[in-house]
Amino acid sequence: MPDLADKPKIAIGADHAGFHAKELIKKFLAAQGYDVEDVGTASEESVDYPDFARRVAEGVAAGRAQLGILTCGTGIGMSMTANKVPGVRAALAHDIMTAHMAREHNDANVLTLGARVVPEEQIIAIVREFLNTSFAGGRHQRRVDKIMAMDKK
Repeated sequence: MPDLADKPKIAIGADHAGFHAKELIKKFLAAQGYDVEDVGTASEESVDYPDFARRVAEGVAAGRAQLGILTCGTGIGMSMTANKVPGVRAALAHDIMTAHMAREHNDANVLTLGARVVPEEQIIAIVREFLNTSFAGGRHQRRVDKIMAMDKK
């Protein structure tokens, strides 16, 4: 695990379906010494996922957080919404491999998870893998540059 000074600030958010998973993730991150900004939601009362995806994505894009984590029922809506914000590369991961590849090959800066899709016992393992994997650079940088160039059109 990196030194506390090297740990990124993480913005997290969820809708009602992802609330419980967000709380698990927040507890894990705090125990690991991460600086966490929780943008909501604060309960299982029905809310609109784009509101929370936007808050996390805009925080990452503006540099207020280095990484983001979003949870909803499937992770799909959060991913779609977060990727509308220029500078964000949100990746939906359902297992350790997809979390690893999202960081290593795509330099993802937002992880999205489906609380109704991913078993609770795997959520923390996926988050841990996402946080502990570094971007490989090299040929992958060229591809990430092409993705980022699309934000400028």
